[in-house]
Amino acid sequence: MRIDKLLANMGYGTRKEVKALLKGGSVRVNGQPEKSAKTHVNPDEDEVTVHGETVEYKDYIYLMMNKPGDLISATEDANDMTVIDILQPEDQVFQPFPVGRLDKDTEGLLLITNDGKLSHKLTSPKKDVGKTYYAVIKGTVDDKDVEDFKNGIKLEDGYVTKPAELKILSAEAQSEIEITITEGKFHQVKRMFEAVDKRVTYLKRIRMGDLALDPTLELGEYRELREEELDYLLSLTHLSQ
Repeated sequence: MRIDKLLANMGYGTRKEVKALLKGGSVRVNGQPEKSAKTHVNPDEDEVTVHGETVEYKDYIYLMMNKPGDLISATEDANDMTVIDILQPEDQVFQPFPVGRLDKDTEGLLLITNDGKLSHKLTSPKKDVGKTYYAVIKGTVDDKDVEDFKNGIKLEDGYVTKPAELKILSAEAQSEIEITITEGKFHQVKRMFEAVDKRVTYLKRIRMGDLALDPTLELGEYRELREEELDYLLSLTHLSQ
């Protein structure tokens, strides 16, 4: 890979800015000054430094975010801030995007990556990757609801959902539940409860499959996936990294 492309990909500026950086003598390859933008390097074998700091090259980025309830799950939006807008510049340079989507007012676990193949596999209906939500419900959730959700709920447009696992945490005038679904229709959880005359007042995604939201992440915070977390996601999709 040309060194100017490598440095540009890793966020050190535009190609023009990177060329200026090279000419200024700030870049070294294997300890030797390098000023030519056309020089080819092997990111896996050659050590490239800028201002003495090693450039760690990677093709893909995999992030876990605790999404706040005021951001759009998109790469850009004309009216609202997106989950990409709050990423650090060194992460934005990878041009990542959210895996699937969470409604604007829904909080919780959101994966962000630039690995299109993995994203497609994880969101494919064929994979049946369960998505678990914690929700506060206006109305008393009972055992009949558990059974109805298990059999599939007929939505207002006539669509019958796939079976969902409903777990009651508390059953009062305001109930608390966990629900696991394997599909992602528009506003699905909210529409399922509306179909049984109840209303979702708070919704947070807490798991995708066995991947749980890191409880140490505050709303709006994110981190890179740990190796074992990424391995788990790859195992779901029968992919090798």
